[in-house]
Amino acid sequence: MIKKILVANRGEIAVRIVRACSEMGIKSVAIYTDADRHALHVKKADEAYHIGSEPVTGYLNAHNIVNIAVTSGCDALHPGYGFLAENPELAEICARRDIKYIGPSAEVIRQMGDKVRARNAMIAANIPCVPGSDGNLADIEEARLLANKIGYPIMLKATNGGGGRGIRRCDSDKDLIGNYERVISEANKAFGQPEVFLEKCVVNPRHIEVQVLGDSHGNVIHLFERDCSIQRRNQKLIEIAPSPQITQAQREYIGELAVKASRAVGYENAGTVEFLLDQDNHFYFMEMNTRIQVEHTVTETITGIDIVQEQIRIADGLELQYKQEDVKFRGYAMEFRINAEDPKNGFLPSFGKITRYYAPGGPGVRIDAAMYSGYEIPPYFDSMCAKLTVWALTWEGVIERGRRALSDMVIYGVKTTMPYYQEILKHPDFRNADFNTGFVESHPELINYVTKVPPEIRAAAISAAIAAHEGI
Repeated sequence: MIKKILVANRGEIAVRIVRACSEMGIKSVAIYTDADRHALHVKKADEAYHIGSEPVTGYLNAHNIVNIAVTSGCDALHPGYGFLAENPELAEICARRDIKYIGPSAEVIRQMGDKVRARNAMIAANIPCVPGSDGNLADIEEARLLANKIGYPIMLKATNGGGGRGIRRCDSDKDLIGNYERVISEANKAFGQPEVFLEKCVVNPRHIEVQVLGDSHGNVIHLFERDCSIQRRNQKLIEIAPSPQITQAQREYIGELAVKASRAVGYENAGTVEFLLDQDNHFYFMEMNTRIQVEHTVTETITGIDIVQEQIRIADGLELQYKQEDVKFRGYAMEFRINAEDPKNGFLPSFGKITRYYAPGGPGVRIDAAMYSGYEIPPYFDSMCAKLTVWALTWEGVIERGRRALSDMVIYGVKTTMPYYQEILKHPDFRNADFNTGFVESHPELINYVTKVPPEIRAAAISAAIAAHEGI
């Protein structure tokens, strides 16, 4: 049985994994660079090891990380998400060093990380896919000929990687020519691979994904779907489970598709099969994420299943605790990615010191965060500083609980996306569960909210003005 796990990550997901280990009686080991010396995951883990002075590169050194796992007596490693989570090399190194990798095999990571190979595997399994290139594009001329054959608009995509990077919409030959070298450059910079392919652009789709679990005994189940349609520039902002936009028949259909897709590639551990739902109610496979997702919290909230603990059990060679008929959901859950960004200033990152932080509470409220009062949000990483998840029995109820929890949550010292989310929750289209991936771009007026000045800051400003006036 797994007794000690190295968490090869940082931030809220590292804290999340450490907590799962604690509940299972498993020792946890954290890693950190100089920028994270005072981070919460370092404080929470049973042990912590310094991995270098460079803020980011230490988290990307697979050999060094596995060496620490071995020397600290770990028998397993959890990659979390981001950094090395979808790098097959890390899984291969773990296998060579007799460290259990808490995720799928290196071959499956490699296959599903290559979007062309993943697409071909899904076509072979009769999973519906968006029309597109059969493989990587050779040059701009091939791209142009294929785009005209399929019909604009098209999406030009990096073959490797994910997270919404290396993707450009092209509405004409001019757009395609202008974006082709740019996407290649983005792909090479972000993922170390310059390959790109193209697909027909599904205009204003709904982004629906399905959480799956597969074990080494041939069992695969799904934990229902999540609606990730509220996004900006292919980056998710609000995630919902289950989707309020699909029928029960569609729910069953897409769940079966996700299980079928997972079986087709021999998937083990937790993963997510992502689909696009077009305006004619056709589902199309988009990609498969071979790791825990940021938004796993909403699935846990409606099903009661601890996905991280299930990941650990699967890596330990155990069978799934649940059959498909055992998995039920209740109510609605909604997750808000609380980003340290200023929506009024083009969503510019707003890193700095958290001068004061109050977490919301009450029924149906969950916070996943790695910050605290006095914590300095470093400028080297993703801008997400917390995740707020709320639950209620009804769609209307979860919206109101979200509004209340966002109002209760206080973060001073940096600007965040919280007031922007309040505006989304007020919008009639959102409240009527009528939205798609174009919602944010089609409603630029939502950033015109009035920023509330905290009472103590207002009082300090008034005191300073009085002092200046009286020459104190």
